[in-house]
Amino acid sequence: MLTMSRLAYTEVKKLADIVSSGALARDSGHAWVVAVTLTFANMCSYVDRQIINLLVDPIKFDLRLTDTKMSLLQGAAFAIAYLIFTPIMGRRVDTSIRKNVAAIAVIAWSISTALGGFATNLTTLFISRAGVGAAEAALAPAAFSLISDYFTRDRLPRALSVYQLGPYLGGGFALILGGLVIGFAGVLGETYPLLAGFAPWQMTLLVIGLSGVPLGVWMCFLREPSRQLIACDVVDERQFSLSSALAFLWQRRGFYLRFYASMAFTVVVFYSFPAWIPTILLRGGYGLDAKTVGVTYGVIVLIMGTLGVLTGPHIEAWLLRRGRQSAVIDCILLAAVGLIPVCTLLLIVESYEATLVVAAVAVFLYSMPQPMAAAAIQIVTPNRIRGTATALYVVVVSGIGLGVAPTVVALVSDYVFASRLRIALGVVCTISSVVALWLCRGTLVPFANAIKAEEQAALHLHER
Repeated sequence: MLTMSRLAYTEVKKLADIVSSGALARDSGHAWVVAVTLTFANMCSYVDRQIINLLVDPIKFDLRLTDTKMSLLQGAAFAIAYLIFTPIMGRRVDTSIRKNVAAIAVIAWSISTALGGFATNLTTLFISRAGVGAAEAALAPAAFSLISDYFTRDRLPRALSVYQLGPYLGGGFALILGGLVIGFAGVLGETYPLLAGFAPWQMTLLVIGLSGVPLGVWMCFLREPSRQLIACDVVDERQFSLSSALAFLWQRRGFYLRFYASMAFTVVVFYSFPAWIPTILLRGGYGLDAKTVGVTYGVIVLIMGTLGVLTGPHIEAWLLRRGRQSAVIDCILLAAVGLIPVCTLLLIVESYEATLVVAAVAVFLYSMPQPMAAAAIQIVTPNRIRGTATALYVVVVSGIGLGVAPTVVALVSDYVFASRLRIALGVVCTISSVVALWLCRGTLVPFANAIKAEEQAALHLHER
């Protein structure tokens, strides 16, 4: 079976060398321009998504809101719209010009953020935040699909890892840019009379939002690649209605269901650590203030997260050169194997320094699989279904990560371990890593079968 798969892979590689479809050259300079542009878009999406976290107190004071109402603006307003619109946008990506979908999305969420600067009550600001969530729902499906057609199988994980830097860069820039705008709000009001009537938080939303519009306009001038199979430069002519797309995904449920579930348990660690490690450090009796903990842990997340995202593709390329067609899955398995003992260490360590070391290694390990997961889905999914498959993936992992993971840790802490948050975090993340490992191992055979099916499709389309 393995020999036949390698023979098929060899034939497809030969096909890639001889087929000329008039498509844009993969792995070209323009391809990297597109990848970097989409990375900036991803970064901007996180700036617009998180900037409100820096403005909680002034918004709460001016609009006379409670903490509960502020939490709706921070979480529910964005998350509900994001989860509802992601499948809709994913299908749109499969049936439309993708670079236009991405460009319009950037412009739409930028304008929606800016309109938040005109908000005078909870309802209008809630609508603004929901608009940001609805528009940002289009980016991941469009970006993954575009990058998959701009890069060959060998370069795809690396390109996706660059795109996945967006959350780490965006989270940092949200704090930096927001702080700068707030600091210069008075000067802006004096320099531009039209801005004089805006409160600093309103001016921040207005400036941050409008600054993203030029990026969206620039993206309109990117080139749309032809829809191809990842295996080679053959135009993928297969068409799918929504019902046939869902039927196809269900037919390959041996891979998709297990893989989505595996990554859902992985993101439990991804979201739980940043949600609770700062609190653990503040409650640990180390005499630290929130500023010290925030800066220290923020630097760790930025550095180790970036290293993790960029390291994964190198490991995957090394495995691929040694004939491991399941290299992307192997990287995810490797990360899960590493997370099990690291999360378990939280049950043992007590010092501030040891906790930071455990957190740093965990950040590296849970960041490494993210571009690999995106690549795995694109590799085994027909072109006209990639948006839908990516959208379903985003809904599953975001729903679990944003809505479930931090709360599960809190519940286990409150009702099982008598408010021992460190123990609860260690137990929940260790169990999640074990389950993720078990589920991911179950995807190896279905993944290999799906690769062979796509190789057969490539040869069949070429013969036609």
